[in-house]
Amino acid sequence: MATKAKAPVVQLHVKSGDLVKVIAGDERGKTGTIKSVNRSTQRVIVEGLNLVTKHNKPSAKNPQGGITKIESPMHVSNVKKVDSANA
Repeated sequence: MATKAKAPVVQLHVKSGDLVKVIAGDERGKTGTIKSVNRSTQRVIVEGLNLVTKHNKPSAKNPQGGITKIESPMHVSNVKKVDSANA
């Protein structure tokens, strides 16, 4: 059985904690701080942006269940680093 080739890890123009502006997609024009970076998939999670709805099934840990909003990763090409002095 053939194994799937791993994506090469690349150098990105942003890192965790950077202030970025979204330049493409539904969140275009909004700014936020990067929470995490995945270099192998070239995706970033921006704090408070690109929210998706997650339906949680009731469990012992969360007996109520419910619907929560979580931040979804976006491709690094859709964000631009912003100088905090110019923000």
